[in-house]
Amino acid sequence: MPRSCLRVVVTLFLCVSFVLARSSSAAETDANSPMEQMIGRYRADRNGLNNFYETMHPSLFYEDRLDALYSEWLDKLAAYNFDSLDQQGRIDYLLLRDTLRHERALVSRNRTKFASVEPLIPFRATIQELERARSRMEAVDGSTAASKVSAIPEQIKKLRERIEKGRKKDDAKKEDDKSKSEDAPLKLEPFQAKRAAEAVDELRNALRAWNTYYDGYLPEFNWWLKKPYEEAHHSMEEFSKYLREEIAGLKGKDDDPLLGEPIGAQALKEDLERESIPYTPEELIAIGEREFAWCEARMKEASREMGFGDDWKTALAKVKDQHEAPGKQDQLIAQQALEAMEFVKSRDLVTVPKFCEETWRVTMLGIDGQKTMPYAAYSGLQLLAAYPRQDMKHDDKLMSMRGNNRHFQRIVTAHELIPGHHLQAYYAARYHAYREQFWTSFYVEGWALYWELKLWDLNYAKTPEDKIGMLFWRMHRSARIIVSLSYHLGKMKPNEMIDFIMQRVGHERFGATSEVRRFIQASPLYQCGYMIGALQLTELHKQIVGAGKMGEKEFNDAVLKYGTIPIEYIRSGMFVTPLARDTKSSWKFSER
Repeated sequence: MPRSCLRVVVTLFLCVSFVLARSSSAAETDANSPMEQMIGRYRADRNGLNNFYETMHPSLFYEDRLDALYSEWLDKLAAYNFDSLDQQGRIDYLLLRDTLRHERALVSRNRTKFASVEPLIPFRATIQELERARSRMEAVDGSTAASKVSAIPEQIKKLRERIEKGRKKDDAKKEDDKSKSEDAPLKLEPFQAKRAAEAVDELRNALRAWNTYYDGYLPEFNWWLKKPYEEAHHSMEEFSKYLREEIAGLKGKDDDPLLGEPIGAQALKEDLERESIPYTPEELIAIGEREFAWCEARMKEASREMGFGDDWKTALAKVKDQHEAPGKQDQLIAQQALEAMEFVKSRDLVTVPKFCEETWRVTMLGIDGQKTMPYAAYSGLQLLAAYPRQDMKHDDKLMSMRGNNRHFQRIVTAHELIPGHHLQAYYAARYHAYREQFWTSFYVEGWALYWELKLWDLNYAKTPEDKIGMLFWRMHRSARIIVSLSYHLGKMKPNEMIDFIMQRVGHERFGATSEVRRFIQASPLYQCGYMIGALQLTELHKQIVGAGKMGEKEFNDAVLKYGTIPIEYIRSGMFVTPLARDTKSSWKFSER
């Protein structure tokens, strides 16, 4: 069970972009501050621990070791002279504090998850004991090791028999499931089987690493282990496949079930504290509903301009039909990218360095990529664009073309490149780059959507069709708050999420299904980051530029140089608000 299941997607594409971009122009990076050095040492400890114990996943030992590391660093922070720090140093202190506290909360969640799959990996202790001995350079006895490894296939055989009994067991006899007998039926939920399959894969990789180290190096090792290892490895591989495909139902098909794990209200509260968002999930849903209603009203206005009255869904369908011919989408995107750059540069809205203008490209996504990315994403100086491939089903091709029409794509291009993520990644690599580990979607996605809102106010839309293209995505970001938080609160199921964004927003089924598949696998708050982060930046702009404290370009450049951190801390830096070591998030940015 990889720790990545909670936050990897957190960062699915953009985090990769920032890491890759860091190699450029180091001369522009800020000089090391005391807190930057401390953060660097913590990161080295965290990475070192993760790398050293890489093959100890999943295990309570590893979680306990992480918890000890976080506790140690919290103690170091508590002993640090907070009052000696300048404002940026205090921000860094609090960022590290929030991260350490949140990581400890994740450890607690992971312990619970581990406990649920422990009965399905009885060979874990054997494999990790062998691997830990290797890491300590202890001598290995081939005969003894062979006896341990050769027991794995039989353990898996018994487990499969128990799982099959659980599948056939009559509901009326559920009380028998409490039996501790080694032959008692095991009844698994699909998400448990998925989690267990991931754990088996990690342990299989650990066993492979252990075997590879000694194979051909240690005399007589292969004589003892060749057959036991091959049988154990094959048995684990088949067991993982069985759990994933037969029990969880995940066969790599378009109709695979949508499996995620709602984290619940308490975990959402912990995640919101880490993001410096002083709102409850229910309050955020209300904000999403309010923004959705605003978009729907503007949709009707644009629909009237197109001659369809208040029937905005008919107007939307008309817009969807205005797409590029096959093979021409990349040329359209390139043209739109240049148009967006010229728009912000000619109005002197933000500084766009020449190097940033030069270093981007468009890459067309394959079929598998479009299963979770049906539109576009930014990664490593590239705009990853979805459009039909020749091997796609005919209906899927048509849905992809409608979902990536000219007017939808126009604002998506600005969102992903300049003034959106590409410009953002350029600055993140060059100013306060060490803050990348405090990465948050509320800033990263919030910045790109902030520009969508700003471009709307600056009349970037040339036609009512362009307006509908912009409003579609703005409405979608509002819907993301509603469906993702409702899902994690246990109030909405994946199929209901799909229906919502199809019926209320106007998505094609292909795109809606792909979006929901990503929603339930990504970091729980990732989808909120778009609209909530944009509203934070819009309110901050109002308080600073609107009040005459900074000019437009000065403000936007300043925001970019703070790094990828929660926006309330950017506000603290700009206003130089008093900060203490026990400061808690308190900025209510959306009270209208």
